[in-house]
Amino acid sequence: MSETPPVESQQPDNESVAEREHNGEPSPAPVNDAHALAPWLEAILFVADAPVELDALARAVGGTIAQVEAGLDALEEALAARGVRLQRARGRVRMVTAPEYAAAVERFLGLDLSTKLSKAALETLAIIAYRQPITRAEIDEIRGVQSSGVLRTLLARELIEEVGRLDTVGHPILYGTTFRFLEYFGLKSLDDLPPLDSEEAEALFGTATPSPSAETENEEE
Repeated sequence: MSETPPVESQQPDNESVAEREHNGEPSPAPVNDAHALAPWLEAILFVADAPVELDALARAVGGTIAQVEAGLDALEEALAARGVRLQRARGRVRMVTAPEYAAAVERFLGLDLSTKLSKAALETLAIIAYRQPITRAEIDEIRGVQSSGVLRTLLARELIEEVGRLDTVGHPILYGTTFRFLEYFGLKSLDDLPPLDSEEAEALFGTATPSPSAETENEEE
């Protein structure tokens, strides 16, 4: 009677296991191809309910901030003929509706995003936009009047925000513009602010004479 040869235990093929594990993982983002990366970034920004930090995008796609910025540039090109735009400021980005379609969006949502600002608010906002980050004392010096009330109004409208503290006695608050500011004026980034000629720069930043449109704090409150 012949003996039955022992059955060798079958060991799993390490390469097959690794391959199966690899196939079970999501495909990596094409971080080396800006145009291929663009829709990945678009998907993330579409579901985000707030501006997204560039480093958070980089972690999500497994790339570098430089690769993310290249992908955002490509996405911006792709969105040029569509109804949404990218807004970028201080290392953050978000997707918003294009300003040319704002009227239709406002009617659909029952909003009035174009409520007029007072001359004092516009003046203060211009100073902050071009000089940010800036303290209230610096704004007061440029305008020649107290600006506390105006700043409260702009903060309530979410057109400005606190962006830090000055490293000096008292650590005064530093103010800067927000993404809402970009949306209000139809800008993609602060780089889109119109350049100032010498006369405009003197009117905004000259401290000798306050602007004729300056209003008192009580008038703005």
